Amino acid sequence: MSAPAGKRSRLIYAVREYRGRKNQPKGFGSRDFRDLLVRARIQLGGPIVLVWDNVRIHLTADLREFFAANTDWLTVFQHSYLPTPRT
Repeated sequence: MSAPAGKRSRLIYAVREYRGRKNQPKGFGSRDFRDLLVRARIQLGGPIVLVWDNVRIHLTADLREFFAANTDWLTVFQHSYLPTPRT
């Protein structure tokens, strides 16, 4: 979800359809995430604050380089999830 100050919130998303073809990726890659963030910035017309978990794809060198190169409009917070204790 996203919302510029004083504006209504908007959901910005991308869909990847998996058709079971040989060598077809089943999920998003680093380029897909990068492109989604760029499209979100264009649609919102301003800076983005991203709260990111520690899923392996989110920690790739490609994305870290992209984050570092775009600090003027992109702020990234890495969030580490703690397991919920079972009682």
